[in-house]
Amino acid sequence: MEISYVDYICYLVKQSEIAKPIYSTRLSQKVAERFDLPVKKAALATAVALKRILDGKLLDDLRFYKKGIYYRTKVTLFGELGIDKDALITDKYLADDNGYESGLSLLHKWGLTTQIPNEKVIVTNGITSGTKKDKVLGIVAKSPKVAVNKDNKRYLQVLDVLDILNKAPVDAEEPYQVIAELIDKLGLSYGRLLALAGKYYNDNTIKQLSKTAIAGGIAA
Repeated sequence: MEISYVDYICYLVKQSEIAKPIYSTRLSQKVAERFDLPVKKAALATAVALKRILDGKLLDDLRFYKKGIYYRTKVTLFGELGIDKDALITDKYLADDNGYESGLSLLHKWGLTTQIPNEKVIVTNGITSGTKKDKVLGIVAKSPKVAVNKDNKRYLQVLDVLDILNKAPVDAEEPYQVIAELIDKLGLSYGRLLALAGKYYNDNTIKQLSKTAIAGGIAA
């Protein structure tokens, strides 16, 4: 007996992790492959099936987040678990090495400040110019100085940190040493850092890079 669209989508949903975003577009792609359907017909079949699943409460833990996005939930001591917003941020702004975290939240993550900022700053190719506040996800998205890719995103992260280091609430005892150790751990080249700093950043960033190199024993 051939499986129905509803049963197949229920099967797919059950494979998803709790709280992780479930995108109807990705479900419809799988439906198109499974039933050998054109993309548009698969998208319609998926939309109808999801409505039936929700209306009929066929999956007790499935929730609607917004158009095209669903998630599975569970009850915790603090109530019903919501969707994983960090995963939404990654999918929307950072997927395929399309961007990186920057700003004070990155300084906190790297141990340079104990202060926890209210918002994350994301540098992403998805923003062509300036900045955009995403109130739903609680982030500020910024356009990059140069297109972000797998090879340069770590370099740009380090340079962004150096760019704001003397303006940020840094309370690490040896901030340049911390950054130097990160550069070493990430296997980054000081030569490439300097080249990118000279082309896309200012003199302040270059001076901060020089201090970092000295702290790391690269220059004297």
